[in-house]
Amino acid sequence: MTDFATSTAPADVVRRQYLASAAGDLEALHATLAPDVEWTEMAGFPLAGTYRTPGGVTSHVMEELVKEWNDWAAHDDTYVVDGENVVVLARYTAVNKATGKPLAVRVAHHFVVRGGLIVRFEQFVDTALVREAMSA
Repeated sequence: MTDFATSTAPADVVRRQYLASAAGDLEALHATLAPDVEWTEMAGFPLAGTYRTPGGVTSHVMEELVKEWNDWAAHDDTYVVDGENVVVLARYTAVNKATGKPLAVRVAHHFVVRGGLIVRFEQFVDTALVREAMSA
């Protein structure tokens, strides 16, 4: 039996990424990402774009989310695994700092995991609901 903490199974790697993100543990998060990771936040999302390198992902996404939102969380509900592809059906919850409005929106995340590291990520989310929570 493989230990979850060291497993290279795609779903285990992705789960460790969610746990590290939730804990704010950037070192553990970086450990799940390939050096040349491509991380894409959906067009229309406030942080839209493709970011490369673990440092680029955390500085342009994770660190920015905490500036705009209180209690930002990605709740990973359902995993669908096909080889190196992991699709996670999830939810974002948070409260926007500027407006005080809550956010609760369903999302889908597509990860590609090779050699025990996330090499690609793509986010799918109803960006209108995110922007609504950000609008006064």
